[in-house]
Amino acid sequence: MEVAGRFCRVLWIVVMMVSAAGCMAGRNGADSSMSESERPFDNVRITAYMAKNPVADILRAHLPEFEKETGIKVDFQALTNEQLSQKMSVQMTVGSESPDVFMIRPLEELSLYENNGWLTPLESYAVSDPRYDFADFSSTALESVTVNGKLLAVPLSTEQQILFYRKDLLEKKEIEVPQTLDELEGAVKQVHDPERGVYGFVARGQRSALVTQLSSFVYSEGGNFTNEDQAVLNSKEAVKGIERYVRLLGKYGPPDVLNYSWTQSAELFAQGKAAFFTDASAIYPMLTQSGLAKEKIGYALFPAGDAGRKPYSTTAWGIAINAKSARKDAAWAFIKWASGRDMVLQAQRIGNPGARSSLWHDKEGISGFPEELIPVINESIPIGMSYDRPKVIHVKEARDIIGSIVVKGLIGEDVGVAAESANVQLQELIDSEK
Repeated sequence: MEVAGRFCRVLWIVVMMVSAAGCMAGRNGADSSMSESERPFDNVRITAYMAKNPVADILRAHLPEFEKETGIKVDFQALTNEQLSQKMSVQMTVGSESPDVFMIRPLEELSLYENNGWLTPLESYAVSDPRYDFADFSSTALESVTVNGKLLAVPLSTEQQILFYRKDLLEKKEIEVPQTLDELEGAVKQVHDPERGVYGFVARGQRSALVTQLSSFVYSEGGNFTNEDQAVLNSKEAVKGIERYVRLLGKYGPPDVLNYSWTQSAELFAQGKAAFFTDASAIYPMLTQSGLAKEKIGYALFPAGDAGRKPYSTTAWGIAINAKSARKDAAWAFIKWASGRDMVLQAQRIGNPGARSSLWHDKEGISGFPEELIPVINESIPIGMSYDRPKVIHVKEARDIIGSIVVKGLIGEDVGVAAESANVQLQELIDSEK
C-alpha cells in the first residue's frame, strides 16, 4: 500500500507539472542534435558551483561538448562539501545572481533554501521536453527533491541503505544471510570474536552522522522521527529501532565507536575487522580499495523489522537553479544536460548510482557495479523511504537531538528515557520553525 501511495503522490506531482508546463514547451535548453547556427545561447555565460565528487568530475570532462552544442560558456567551480555550503550560504543571503546553477544536498539543505525563497521551481522545465524523459527518474529520488509540492532540484546521485557482510565468516559459521533484524542480531552475536580481531557489527556512532543509518532501523520497526508536525521519537516503534541499533553497536561494535562516521566504519570493515556493516550502497568502492578481497564482500537488502524492509532510498546530490539568476533558461539547459541519460550513464560507469530507472536495467548502466550489488539496489529503490533524517529546516540541530539518544544508550543510559527527552527537544525545534 505504501509503494502504491508513493506512486500516486509522484504521479500527481508529474500531472501538475505537465499542466504548469503546457505553455512553455520549446523554451528550455538546447537540442543535443542542433547545429552551431541554431544554438540559442551563443555567448551566454553561467556560473556553476559543483561539489568535488565523481559526478562533477564526469561533467567537467565533458563540459567542452556541452559548450560547443549550446554556445553557453560555463564558469565551472568544484568545491569541497564545506566550501560549497559556506559559499552558497553567503551568495544566497546577499541575494546574488551567482551562481546560476549549483549542486545541493537535498535532505540537508533543501527545506532551508525553499523556506528562504532561494530556489527556482523546476517542474515546468522538467516536463516540457519529452526528450528529457522526466518520467525516467525514480519516485523516491523525486520525493527527496520535492518540497511542498514543488520540484526544487533534479537528482544527480542516489544512495540506499544496505547490509554489507563477510561471506567467508558466514560460510565458516554456516550462517545464512540475515533476512530480518532478529536474524541479523543473532548472526552478529555468533561471529563476534574481538579476541581474534573481528567485531560482529559496525556502523556510524558519531552523534550527528549516525542518524541517517539509524533511520532504516526505526522505519523498519514501524517508527519515524516525525509524523506531520509532531515529533514521535518516543513511540514504542521508534524506541525499538533505536534500542536495536544501540545493542548492535554497544555489544558487538568496536570500543571507540562513538568516534565513527562512515569513513571509520567503512575502513574497519574493509580491513576485515567487522563481519557486518550497514551504510549507503555508494560506499562499496572504498571497501574494495582498502584491502578486503572483493570475493569476501557480500551485499544484501536491509533486513526486515516488524514493519518489513524499509531502508532509505534517497537523492544524495541534486542540482538546482538560483532564484535570482538572470539566466534561468541557460541554467536549465545545463541541468538538462547534466542529468540527462548520457551523462548519468557516464557517471554510473564509474560507480556513481544515478536516479534514472532505465539505467539500472541497462547493460552499460550497471557495468560500474558489482554484479551482486545490482539486484540489491534495484529491490531497495521501490521499497525505500525517500528521506534518512527529519524533514525540518534546521537539519543539523535535529540530527544532534536524535543522535544524542544513541550516544546516551551507548554510555549506558536508558534509551526510553533519552527518547522522551529528545522528543521534547525535537518538538520545540519543529514548533520554532513555524
